[in-house]
Amino acid sequence: MVDILHRVGVTKPPADVYAALTTLDGLAAWWTGDTTGDPGPGGVVRFRFGGAPEPAGFDMSVVEAVPDKLVLWEVVHGPEEWIGTTVRFELSQDAGWTIVLFHHAGWKEPVEFMHHCSTKWATFLLSLKESLETGAGAPWPHDVKVDNWN
Repeated sequence: MVDILHRVGVTKPPADVYAALTTLDGLAAWWTGDTTGDPGPGGVVRFRFGGAPEPAGFDMSVVEAVPDKLVLWEVVHGPEEWIGTTVRFELSQDAGWTIVLFHHAGWKEPVEFMHHCSTKWATFLLSLKESLETGAGAPWPHDVKVDNWN
């Protein structure tokens, strides 16, 4: 198993970052404007990114949410490579920054799609940072396009 790992600092309190990870409006502000579902523990959040005939995307079961500390999702719908993987956001404080340790864990092998997803996660984590610090993130469809897969 292999994982995607990132670290980003945000100049906002952990409560603000946690809200951006656990509310539909917060998630839509940095990942995709097409976000629906129940972002509370035990709920499922649906993230869509356009596409035809059916929008591409992911459904995440909310496994755990500890205020200002942790958000953990399990992928229950999406590309085959994502099914059963987990997405984890660990929050901590360091010298006035909220540090987000990001893990997309459980990939079976480092296929080319994983490389793409690692880059896209980095762009979306920077969108999270910008959304919180400036009020304007870059969620899909306004995100940075990194290749023909978007």
